[in-house]
Amino acid sequence: MPQSLHILGVHIVFSTKERRPFLTPEIRPRVWAYLSRILQNLECHSITVGGVADHIHVLCHLTKKHAPMKVLEVLKKDSSKFVKTLGPELADFHWQDGYGLFSVSPSHFEAVRQYVLGQEEHHRKESFQAELLRILKKYGAPYDERYLWD
Repeated sequence: MPQSLHILGVHIVFSTKERRPFLTPEIRPRVWAYLSRILQNLECHSITVGGVADHIHVLCHLTKKHAPMKVLEVLKKDSSKFVKTLGPELADFHWQDGYGLFSVSPSHFEAVRQYVLGQEEHHRKESFQAELLRILKKYGAPYDERYLWD
């Protein structure tokens, strides 16, 4: 085949360090937009960002030009620097060390997009911890709970 074709839909989840509620409703639109711009600059597409005070969800198609780990490294590092510029109360802002990265088939992409956009409503019923454990079990992802909650 003379060309390299690539579609890799992913659902990314990560929280603030110690799940501190830094992401207030006032700054969320700016943070979501900044995360989207970082991903656009990395040539990731079909980006949807959502979340609540202590964690985010990102749905996108990863680029074929960068390894997923590199995309996450740049996304978290650059956005952390940006959040700290939004006010003195955010000087201690950090993302948690790890992340969840889950594949999304094209047939489920729209359902996951709606899920990401509905995070505020969703978290009136389910905690982040319960949500992440449910997602990990759904995907059959091995994990050690001692290292999930930094």
